[in-house]
Amino acid sequence: MIFFILTIFTIYGGVHVYAFLKAKSVLAFGPLVGVALASFMLLMVFSLFLIRSLESHEYELPARVLSYVAYFWMAMLFLFFCGSLVFDSITLFTHTAGWITRSDISSYLVPVKAAFFISLCLALTICAYGYFEAKDIRVERIVIETTKLPAGIDRLAIVQISDVHLGLVNRCERFRPMIKAVKDARPDIFVVTGDLVDAQINQLSGLADMLREVKAKYGKYAIMGNHEYYAGPDKSLAFIREAGLTMLRDEVVTDGPVTIVGVDDRTAVQLNVGHPSAEKELLNRLSRDKFILFLKHQPRIDPNTIGLFDLQLSGHTHKGQIFPFTLLTLLSFPLNAGNYELGKGSLLHVSRGTGTWGPPIRFLSPPEVTVVELVRKPAV
Repeated sequence: MIFFILTIFTIYGGVHVYAFLKAKSVLAFGPLVGVALASFMLLMVFSLFLIRSLESHEYELPARVLSYVAYFWMAMLFLFFCGSLVFDSITLFTHTAGWITRSDISSYLVPVKAAFFISLCLALTICAYGYFEAKDIRVERIVIETTKLPAGIDRLAIVQISDVHLGLVNRCERFRPMIKAVKDARPDIFVVTGDLVDAQINQLSGLADMLREVKAKYGKYAIMGNHEYYAGPDKSLAFIREAGLTMLRDEVVTDGPVTIVGVDDRTAVQLNVGHPSAEKELLNRLSRDKFILFLKHQPRIDPNTIGLFDLQLSGHTHKGQIFPFTLLTLLSFPLNAGNYELGKGSLLHVSRGTGTWGPPIRFLSPPEVTVVELVRKPAV
């Protein structure tokens, strides 16, 4: 875990160095501006540690202000870096083509100064747009015909939210529309597939009350995501229970119209705070005559479990949250967002997430509340 954190901060620091050198070459600022910009960038690199420290000492307002500044900067820097990298790649390709063909084709290049400002303006524009896209909650509806509903129930609504990340940034004003979308869907079963809370979960007053207001005839369930572990399992569990949710930790619920299985996130192993049960053993003992809903935070599929559940609901990926980061998440999670037929009667749905991690911004990955409608399959 320490190696992972060091790697991330090394990369993030390297992107800052790249952006600083780009700005220096185009704007040609003097030593005073250079020191000020470098100091600000250094603050941004270590801002996550500072935010955590401020909050742990109950300096909530400075922690929230720094969160907004640091996370918006993170998004803007990432987008600027991607834009600049595209222009740098075009420049390299053009110079290489000119060298191979022994011709001067430099007139086709975008001037360095223009490339800098195009990348900067594009980054700022996407951040402004993405702030509003992150609030534009979409209801994704999935209809599944099944012969496994019990007698007397012809339709069942399962409503999923995932990756809300309640904390310093996502509070009541952002959570309220999510809860409204859930209530409007009139869930029979309500599930939260991990990362309900962020790593910072102090001062969440009022948010548990909103969750308690959600009514679901056959229960409200949650599972552990990686951020529940980052925040601390005990704190996370206390909040989730206060919210009126039943936490499933490698547990099975069989007394409703569908069988619900919830497993812990693999982060428990990585942080040496637990060891999730073997999924195959958990699923293998269940009757296949009843519809099996499998809740798992990360969309990683054990091939040995395919056919042992009817529907797996996952999240975690955010579909990258801010394109083109989607291309990177695809490398780790090929089943990135949407519906996937796994074979043997098993279906996977990966939510794009309902909230945001870090920057309160989404681009080409709108937030979703998922409504799964189980419908009795007509007899042939």
